Amino acid sequence: MMAEEELFDLLVPPGVPRKMIYDVVENYDVEVVRRPQKLAFANMDGDARELLAFRGRREVVEEVQTYLFARLKEFIGE
Repeated sequence: MMAEEELFDLLVPPGVPRKMIYDVVENYDVEVVRRPQKLAFANMDGDARELLAFRGRREVVEEVQTYLFARLKEFIGE
């Protein structure tokens, strides 16, 4: 029996344009999953929100992170 491969999640920051999410799914071997995440800032301390995440193998998720952050920098004009 093969050992199950460990998968990693990269949380998608709120406000990321849908087009970028679609591009990642089309170009990388990841799936989009929902993850409950506790918030700890301002008046939302302890609140939980359901965030999106990209799930995949570690090396692929690291590539997605590099790609997504570069695209976000372009998007905000940095």
